[in-house]
Amino acid sequence: MHIQSSSRMDTYVLSRLLVLVLCIYSLKTAVHGAGECGRNPPDREAIKLAPCAMAAQDKSAKVSATCCVRIRQMGKNPKCLCAVMLSSTARNSGAKPEISMTIPKRCNIADRPIGYKCGAYSLP
Repeated sequence: MHIQSSSRMDTYVLSRLLVLVLCIYSLKTAVHGAGECGRNPPDREAIKLAPCAMAAQDKSAKVSATCCVRIRQMGKNPKCLCAVMLSSTARNSGAKPEISMTIPKRCNIADRPIGYKCGAYSLP
């Protein structure tokens, strides 16, 4: 009888540990999914804007159609677009935030978040 009781106790402890591990994993996933760009950090999302590199460095550079498509997609989430434009990946590529902020306007995106505060900058 003592063996059965011990076996039940082991099963109970293991089931509680499994629940605890699943809870911790869920919290970790929820926290990582709560960023400006969902589960992807802004530095990873910035890679998608590689076609905008020249336009983000030079206000007179032509903005490519591919860049505008990607800006339009990312601009549906202004927090993400802002975080990407200010990311270390963007800065390391030579992008200038004050110029990057002009790209949605230069792409003639009518429903862009005009006036959206992005750090020290506002989207025109």
